[in-house]
Amino acid sequence: MPPVEKVYAENLELKNENVALRAQVDWLKRQVFGPGKSETLDRLQTVLAIEEADKAQAPAKTETITYERKVAAKEKRPLPAETFKDLPVAETIEIVPDEVKAQPELYEKISEEKTFEVDIVAPQLVKRVIIRSKYRHKLNRALPPVIAHAPARPVAGGYASAGLLAWIALSKYVDHLPLYRLEKMSARWGATLSRQTMADWIAITAEWLEPIYKTMLRRLLAGNYLQADETPIRCNDPDEKRGGTTEGWLWVISRPGDDVVFDWRLSRRHGELTSLINGYTGILQSDGYGAYASHAKQHPGITWVACWAHARRRFFESQSEHPKAAALILRLIGRLYQEEREWDAAGVSKDQRRELRQAHFALPLRWLKRIVLGLRERVLPKSGLGKACDYLLGHWTPLSAHLDHGETRLDNNLVENAIRPSAIGKKNWLFIGHPDAGQRSAIIYSIVVSCQRHGKDPHAYMKDVLSRLPKMSTKDDLTPLLPINWQPA
Repeated sequence: MPPVEKVYAENLELKNENVALRAQVDWLKRQVFGPGKSETLDRLQTVLAIEEADKAQAPAKTETITYERKVAAKEKRPLPAETFKDLPVAETIEIVPDEVKAQPELYEKISEEKTFEVDIVAPQLVKRVIIRSKYRHKLNRALPPVIAHAPARPVAGGYASAGLLAWIALSKYVDHLPLYRLEKMSARWGATLSRQTMADWIAITAEWLEPIYKTMLRRLLAGNYLQADETPIRCNDPDEKRGGTTEGWLWVISRPGDDVVFDWRLSRRHGELTSLINGYTGILQSDGYGAYASHAKQHPGITWVACWAHARRRFFESQSEHPKAAALILRLIGRLYQEEREWDAAGVSKDQRRELRQAHFALPLRWLKRIVLGLRERVLPKSGLGKACDYLLGHWTPLSAHLDHGETRLDNNLVENAIRPSAIGKKNWLFIGHPDAGQRSAIIYSIVVSCQRHGKDPHAYMKDVLSRLPKMSTKDDLTPLLPINWQPA
């Protein structure tokens, strides 16, 4: 290679490497200083601060950019009277002027001014005394005494009510409070509840809810569309040296508008997915993890569709490398989402949506693929934009498969949102106490997340269901007790 061409090639390679390194620095800044990120990396912060100072000293180049965008209507802040209109009134206080108190016969009431204040009643443990009187026959003393049967309760022979069990479970899995904190808090409620006792109650609660959980799972697998994802959670494994923790996984499946089912597994192996959705046939939507594509390949009855949010996210994070190209790709993907929002607002059926996708998505997708193919030739394969191009092209078939189906969503965001409570919880209670306890968490998460998705009060649901299940037989139909079907009394 001639010296000039060699220098030119080295210069081009260094420029591309510089772009890739800057993209990595930008990504690192977002991880450290982005919304919700902690600022604990003091040394790194100092380095980045110096870099920002250097940029400030350099002469800045300015350019004027104009564009138009639709501004959403500002949401009106509700008045306190509207916010608290459904609160029960615990006390009414009437304040009479001193002049009227002194001479009430000289005054008559013509109107009144009414206001309110909001108070709170702290949690308090109370006892419910249950008395079962014994009776004997007056005429026939030979008959044995009679007494009413003991009421069926979730903790046989124990003192925990269905309401208390629901409260403890939701405090851990909705409010993300570790049991040792609840143990300390319970002293302010009137009596100390042992951490071990509450752990036993969690196990009992999950045991009662398991039949409902299995019914939810069967219903999902009987459908023809599933969204799936998985998230890691540490668990305390007694087989680990020095009581260390090991990594387990919560797998989750759901369907838009239906219940959510979590399942606990000790690994992320492809076979775990196979055993979880064994016998399922239909559409399976997920991110790019290879287990889903492999499962669909081995099971002809399954059609795998991918998530556009994962493809879009990679281009969004690499905008600094080639801003114009990345912005164009993001606009094309955004056009797909804009069309979907309009069809959602119009309430189109799944058959209509399929026809609309085939008519409206063909041109944007053709341009998108052509642009990404050309862009991949111009960027380094290891750069952020190069990886984004490879991801989109590598998943083009499952991404474009949405054109053949009207019931699918463009992304997996609904099931990823369902995982968020577990992601927040593990930051507080850090790990699951034992591998065998993982399935209890999966069962309770399935119940509470499904209640939240359907707008049902999780505490009211669990209190009611835990009160009814001990009185039911194994042959009773549990369908009315599913979160999607349950109605408060």
